Amino acid sequence: MAVVEVKNVAGEKAGERELSAAVFEAPVKTHLLYEAVKWQMNAKRSGTACTKTRGEVAGGGRKPWRQKGTGRARQGSIRAPHWVGGGTVFGPRPRSYATKLPKKARKAALRAALSARLKDGDMVVVDELRLEDHKTKSAKAMLQSLGLWEKKLLIVVPQIDFFLDRSTSNLPFVKVIPVEGLNVYDLLNAEVVLCTQSAIDRIEERLS
Repeated sequence: MAVVEVKNVAGEKAGERELSAAVFEAPVKTHLLYEAVKWQMNAKRSGTACTKTRGEVAGGGRKPWRQKGTGRARQGSIRAPHWVGGGTVFGPRPRSYATKLPKKARKAALRAALSARLKDGDMVVVDELRLEDHKTKSAKAMLQSLGLWEKKLLIVVPQIDFFLDRSTSNLPFVKVIPVEGLNVYDLLNAEVVLCTQSAIDRIEERLS
């Protein structure tokens, strides 16, 4: 069972905590992480790209010139695919890019991502994150105390706190998500993952 240091918002050691081996010492399967990220990114695609076929382009109903006697190649419509302004052959059509990934695989990928961040030393645990106001300078002071200022940071909390959410909204390198929104892409995309003790409790409860 892994043991991590717990800090307070001033960056000082506040104790230690044991982490669930089932969640934070899971085998890191890179292909499973790849499948989870691909599933997540595919679900975000709108799939609204669309082109018109020759039957949908306006005009072209009349034969441009007679079949024989002009010396030119025969043509049936100015909206044929080889004409400028004509229809598109095999162009994109509205579709869903969503794929399926079993629930067990999604949970296993989350455990693998959390285990990888802990193994690499990119996870910081604090006792709590509580700000007195919603000003950006308050969030900056807190992150500087923790040594995380200007790092691509993912903050995981049990539920969204108004002051924390507002104070970090102007920091492009900080993302705050509740445990319910925890996902593989954000875990792998951040440089450091910052979790509260209560968020760790919820994660272990969800993934054990």
